[in-house]
Amino acid sequence: MAVLRVKFTKTKRDKLAQILWILNWVSVVSGIILFSLGLFLKIEIKKRNEVMAKGDVNSVPNMLLSVGVIACIINFLGGKICYDCSDASKFSRWKLVMLPYIVCTFCFTFCILVGALMCYTMRNELEESLYLGLRDAIKFYKDTDIPGRCFLKKTVDMLQIGFKCCGNNGFRDWFEIQWVSARYLNMASKEVLDRLKSNVDGKFLVDGVPFSCCNPSSPRPCIQYQLTNNSAHYNYDFLTEELNIWVKGCREALLDYYTAIMRSIGIAALLIWLFELSVLIGVRYLQTAMKNVLLLGDLEGESDGWLLENSFVETAKYNISIIKNLGKANQISTVSGMNDPNIDVQNTNCGKTNVTTKSIPAAS
Repeated sequence: MAVLRVKFTKTKRDKLAQILWILNWVSVVSGIILFSLGLFLKIEIKKRNEVMAKGDVNSVPNMLLSVGVIACIINFLGGKICYDCSDASKFSRWKLVMLPYIVCTFCFTFCILVGALMCYTMRNELEESLYLGLRDAIKFYKDTDIPGRCFLKKTVDMLQIGFKCCGNNGFRDWFEIQWVSARYLNMASKEVLDRLKSNVDGKFLVDGVPFSCCNPSSPRPCIQYQLTNNSAHYNYDFLTEELNIWVKGCREALLDYYTAIMRSIGIAALLIWLFELSVLIGVRYLQTAMKNVLLLGDLEGESDGWLLENSFVETAKYNISIIKNLGKANQISTVSGMNDPNIDVQNTNCGKTNVTTKSIPAAS
């Protein structure tokens, strides 16, 4: 029994074909939107590539770019097919193409759904990439005179100012690394030498942060050195007073920024997927209705259209049986090829046999 059977008159078939022609062109626009969203996300990731470790963070924008291009091609072809379906004589040339087209379009709409879901599952990969990238960027912050790293100081400073953040996980990350270059340290100073000797690695560690961590909205002048020393500042308690530097880590700030972008893109992709799926269902009805018209031979009469010719269970069993039969056919051909006694047997040339043919007497 057919699933969701609908009866179509010639007028309804023509109207359906016209509506689907328009919707396919709208789908072309939706493909351009998907491509644009993927391009936007790729550019945003590229902007902060210096603070991201190499990974699969570009998988989502690449997926959206590919799906957007394919959407434009498939829906352009779909618009041409639906336009010709308003004329039964023109439909005959698309008759053998429509079912493979519907199958390919179904696979394509599934890719849109995958792309939409990837926008929500990318957070973990992005968080790991940002953590490793920011860790290395902060580590090499002081290397302003080393080729390949000299740009990192500016990158980190602009990042902390723009996103109102400090450090990787927080401002205390700066306490654990030497972020002041050795060329700017006075080695004749006893304080500097004591700090270098105070740790096993011989690093100049201070409880301070770069200027880019300062919050300009704070009424108090920025305290960026000796943050944990209450006696170094008047009326100051670092445990109770809200610091005048950014407390939020840059990893969290960037993660929130990209998550908001991907959430919006994911919603847009889901809406486009639903739209594409509805167009595909309409094309399926049009294909079955036109096919039945040709079978009945009455181009002006009514015809049935359906989503599936049989029930879901029967369709699933039929497809599974086809797959199983293909597997069995493969096995049979392989086994028969191994055991066939007629394979690789040389033909024996017995020579020509001279047979005297008797002439058939002509009728008198």
